[in-house]
Amino acid sequence: MGGYVLVVRPEPGLSNTVAAADAMGLNAIGYPLFEVVPRAWDCPNPETIDALLIGSANAIRLGGAQLEQLKAKPVYAVGETTAATAREHGFTIAGVGVGGLQNVIDQIPAQTHLLRIAGAQHVELTAPKDVFIRTIIAYESIPQELPEPLRPLHDLGLTVLLHSAAAAEQFVRESRRLALQRGRIILVVIGPRVAQAAGTGWRAVHVANTPNDRAMLEMALELNRTLSI
Repeated sequence: MGGYVLVVRPEPGLSNTVAAADAMGLNAIGYPLFEVVPRAWDCPNPETIDALLIGSANAIRLGGAQLEQLKAKPVYAVGETTAATAREHGFTIAGVGVGGLQNVIDQIPAQTHLLRIAGAQHVELTAPKDVFIRTIIAYESIPQELPEPLRPLHDLGLTVLLHSAAAAEQFVRESRRLALQRGRIILVVIGPRVAQAAGTGWRAVHVANTPNDRAMLEMALELNRTLSI
């Protein structure tokens, strides 16, 4: 099967996506556009918190020893992958969202005091008047450069998977630095917000049918088959 699928998400997601792509018969290569690292933070008084709001598994993986003080708090997670990571670390799941963290907030009971454990680059949320959110920053993403040898992949066909708006913005910057020709690159993105961040000028931009890694890979596979005909 011709063409390459470029995965640019940070580890450990990058390796998982590349392995899943390989299992589906895609020619996948992985270069992370970010390295995710922990940041120091102070845990608020647990008695002032009813539940945790988690928008990424990185919050659990990189949250550090402070999370031990919060193990009794139920977790509202953005999706199944994040919820699974929280369970593995001993947390109880109160709710799991589909389609973004804002959808999770809309299901939370009134008078709930949430602690949002987030990254330095995060989406602003709108909470109902009777739901209270305190945000702390537990990790950040350090941008990485893509390698020069990506240029020749244009001629072989290149589909790029973008899992976040931050990844889209960094890929735009790197495509300019490497003088990649947008008109030869297909983007498969996890949602409309990511498509907006990627901008225009690409050969095509396709939004996954559902906002998860599997749906993105299935779309890339279908595009690859169509272009190979």
